[in-house]
Amino acid sequence: MTATVTSEARSQYLSFFLSGEEYGVSILRVKEILEYDVPTRVPAMPESITGVINLRGRVVPIIDLAVRFGLPTSAVTRRSCIVVVELTIDGEPAVMGLIADSVSQVLDLAPDAIEPPPSFGTAVRADFLEGMAQTGRKFVMLLNIDQALSVRGLFFDQLQAEPSSTTPAEA
Repeated sequence: MTATVTSEARSQYLSFFLSGEEYGVSILRVKEILEYDVPTRVPAMPESITGVINLRGRVVPIIDLAVRFGLPTSAVTRRSCIVVVELTIDGEPAVMGLIADSVSQVLDLAPDAIEPPPSFGTAVRADFLEGMAQTGRKFVMLLNIDQALSVRGLFFDQLQAEPSSTTPAEA
């Protein structure tokens, strides 16, 4: 009976690499892992949305998390893949694909193994993180996938980065 209670309290995360750093997403959010295929580009999308793929008749947007997090884009290799995740956007389920340099492992973590996210010192905004887990001498950054991939954030960040096309005289 004790083993059952202990295993229920544990959480599993799929870990993967982006630009040399290891990140994790709850295994309950992972639908599947696909071999990398070049997405179809969609005009006027934010830079972090590389395009869309057809996944069994469903259009799935593909997000380059490295670009989303302000990291350098990694070269596509034979280990590159697309991690298809399910998230909630405005209360509705949605499916998106994440480009990963490679998938690492499934982490089985006890609640006390997850530290709160730091407020500084990471390349990723603190609100994109659920926490951090130590694996050996390194940490895996555990993503709050709903926050990191919020549609409002994907498009709002692009609007803030683009220079205004109106001049002060036109305004």
